[in-house]
Amino acid sequence: MSHTEDATTENLLTARGLQKSFGTNHVLRGVDLDVRRGEVIALIGPSGSGKTTVLRSLNGLETPDAGLLELDGGPHVDFGAEAAGVRSRTWAGRRAAARTVKANRAALRDRSAMVFQHHNLFPHRTVLENVIEGPTQVKRVPRATAIGRAEELLARVGLADKRDAYPHELSGGQQQRVGIVRALALSPDLLLFDEPTSALDPELVGEVLTVMKELADEGWTMVVVTHELQFARQVADEVLFLDGGVVVERGAPARIFSDPAEERTRRFLDRVLHPLD
Repeated sequence: MSHTEDATTENLLTARGLQKSFGTNHVLRGVDLDVRRGEVIALIGPSGSGKTTVLRSLNGLETPDAGLLELDGGPHVDFGAEAAGVRSRTWAGRRAAARTVKANRAALRDRSAMVFQHHNLFPHRTVLENVIEGPTQVKRVPRATAIGRAEELLARVGLADKRDAYPHELSGGQQQRVGIVRALALSPDLLLFDEPTSALDPELVGEVLTVMKELADEGWTMVVVTHELQFARQVADEVLFLDGGVVVERGAPARIFSDPAEERTRRFLDRVLHPLD
């Protein structure tokens, strides 16, 4: 492990056979994923390969059509069984399945936090109000406690002086750093990043990646969908290359980027790393 040499090898998250279709579009075709505590997993691949759908499934924002998902200590979700319940002919069966789906989604969200491609801050609320919304409303943390934690986190990402600013008064990089602080304020077991730099101007990308690298060095467990291949090479413990809704290849960054085993991986990396060749 690159930055978590003392971390336990215990799995925080296990996913098996995740499948998801949107109409006739079969987006996930049986994705397996293991995330150990303190580990950073990078998901790379072309647009439409299923990366974001995997991430949203881990957070409960999407419900897979089939597959198993287990977080250490709960929940353990069999999506195929839930789907069968939703399709039940009896009203009681459908109602019970709906309750199960709702409870499992809530449990997944309680254990994880998402940083989105677009920061999704509330425009009419200050930075501080954005950060304390989740802890006070979802976790029921006392407001004074939440404020203290928010101020501590804002200071650590260099935004202490922006606590009373509104999102439109911030740069894109500052807004995304607030998005990261908002996720951290929930004290999640698992941090999920969905292409957090892709909407930023190039000169602002570095400030966000620096914060993410610091979190990795501190031992946060992270799954990152990214087009920033240098970040994946330097920070990730494992890289998964997805295409067509399947994991084509997985392995340590040094091997994936220097000697990929699969021709499809090699073509993708050549095209992305050497676009003018």
